[in-house]
Amino acid sequence: MSVGDHLPSEFLPFFEHFATQALHAGQDPEQWKSMAVVPPISLSTTFKQSAPGQHAGFEYSRSGNPTRNCLEKAVAAIDGAKYSLAFASGLATTMTIVHLLKAGDNIICMNDVYGGTNRYFSRVASEMGLETSFIDCSSMKCLDAAIKSNTKLVWIETPTNPMMSVTDIKACAETVHKHGDIILVVDNTFMSAYFQRPLALGADICMYSATKYMNGHSDVVMGLASLNRDDLYERLKFLQNAIGAVPSPFDCYLCNRGLKTLALRMNQHFKNALVVAQFLEKDPRVEKVIFPGLPSHPQYDLMKQQCTGSSGMMAFLIKGGLENAKTFLKNLKLFALAESLGGYESLAEHPAIMTHASVLKEDRDALGISDTLIRLSIGLEDVVDIIEDLHQALKAAHPDVLIPAERNNKSLRN
Repeated sequence: MSVGDHLPSEFLPFFEHFATQALHAGQDPEQWKSMAVVPPISLSTTFKQSAPGQHAGFEYSRSGNPTRNCLEKAVAAIDGAKYSLAFASGLATTMTIVHLLKAGDNIICMNDVYGGTNRYFSRVASEMGLETSFIDCSSMKCLDAAIKSNTKLVWIETPTNPMMSVTDIKACAETVHKHGDIILVVDNTFMSAYFQRPLALGADICMYSATKYMNGHSDVVMGLASLNRDDLYERLKFLQNAIGAVPSPFDCYLCNRGLKTLALRMNQHFKNALVVAQFLEKDPRVEKVIFPGLPSHPQYDLMKQQCTGSSGMMAFLIKGGLENAKTFLKNLKLFALAESLGGYESLAEHPAIMTHASVLKEDRDALGISDTLIRLSIGLEDVVDIIEDLHQALKAAHPDVLIPAERNNKSLRN
């Protein structure tokens, strides 16, 4: 089992100069007296002023910080945006964006979203007088019908978490914006700026849990929001300072460093994930594989139109029941059984019990988040080792099923 040198050619070509922008945007050594090539970590909470109200661009680190500035400029460049703002977490980003609204406003949210997003809208925003309609935003007819006179925000993920459903961002933007000044937010966490640019497709705000692929090393909790509209930027910049959910300078330094390898990491995540998805699709112990980079995915053609590739995220249904799923997960050795995703290491989790436990069971059932659904975040290990770990865990979950390779006593390495 081997990985080819090239990614599937049917996807859009990769964004021009992406790696160069990730490496150099906002990183000019000339901005530091020391001429440091790597932006230093500016830990100071406050900055000296030459006279009352006269400063050199920074007053207080909540309002602005040199290290955070470097990160925000780099993210804006790779997102094709005028502006980017960093927050203390993905949910802190969500919270700050929701503060653009007022009591009585309506939010339309994709019904298949990260469990924390669902929880925030249904159990926190609702207490502030905001109503949320959870619908299938991948259907433009459904979306159009759901928009009301008080709808002010539409929130989509694409691909969704965990069912990997893909939404046509351009069609969604056209549908939303014909109703007036409604803000379209696209959660781009699963794809990163490398594989998808929502702003270029008509979104007003592109947001991330930067904890995942954008940082990529499972050592930072952070959120990001990129945008082009001056009015929205001024309002969000004010809220970033007024609410204060900002990341630390050290976390900004780490995320900025993570961006420098984003192009390399995402290429390898895609390569590994494609081989893993093909392996799982052929395995008799697997009911179904859901990976947007596979031709079998129902929105594969749409993926080719709006993305440059697919990340390491996938889901699959193991044959059997809950005990088979649990046995599989307990027997993984290389994969860590853990929440989160998008780091260099491979992770596996059970959405119904873990990341989406806060979603009502009837809603999980309607979405297909069953007891046999397993979500994988394919890491950067040697793909042969990844597959061998999946193989032995599947064997433990279904010891009576022999696959052809076992009957022929052939190694998966052949």
